[in-house]
Amino acid sequence: MTRSDRDASLARAVRLREDGLREEARERLVELSARFPGDAEIAYQTAWVHDALGLEADAVPYYVRALAGSGLGADDRRGALLGLGSTYRTLGRYPEAVATLSGGVTEFPEDNALRTFLAMALYNVGRAHDGMRLLLTVLAATSGDPDLISYRPAIEHYAKDLDAAELNATDLDATGLHAVE
Repeated sequence: MTRSDRDASLARAVRLREDGLREEARERLVELSARFPGDAEIAYQTAWVHDALGLEADAVPYYVRALAGSGLGADDRRGALLGLGSTYRTLGRYPEAVATLSGGVTEFPEDNALRTFLAMALYNVGRAHDGMRLLLTVLAATSGDPDLISYRPAIEHYAKDLDAAELNATDLDATGLHAVE
C-alpha cells in the first residue's frame, strides 16, 4: 500500500466514524493498524473509534501506541493524552489517569479540558482538595456567567486557599469586593 493509499484509507475510515458508522470504521481502522503498527495517526484514530463505541479497554493499547510513536500533530497528541487519561479514569485506573493527564497538562498547560479531567482523576485518587482547586481555577478563568464574573476575584482567592474561612480586609481590596457575607 502506498502512502497515498494509506492516506485515502485513513480518511475514509475517519469519515465513516464521523458519519456515525462506527463499527465499520473500527473494522477498517483495526485493519489499517495491523498493516501500519508504527503509525501514530492510525493508532490514535483506532483508539478514538474504540472509545466512541464504548470499548475503552480496547482503546488503551492504541492510545499508548499513538503516544509512543511520532507523527501526531499537536491537536492529535493533546486529544490522545485526553483520550487515554479519560479512558484510564473510566476503567478505574486512577493513578494512570492522573499520570497521563498531568503529563498532558504539563505539555498543554492552557488546555482546560485536560485540566478538568485531571481534576476529576485527582478526586478519584483521594486528592479532592487539589482537584477542587484546579476546577475553581478553570472556572474562574473561563466562565462567562455574569453571576460568576462578579465573584471571579473571590473564586481565584479561594482556589489558592480553599481552607480560608473568610477574606480579610487586604483580600477584600485585592478582590474588588466591598462586602462578603
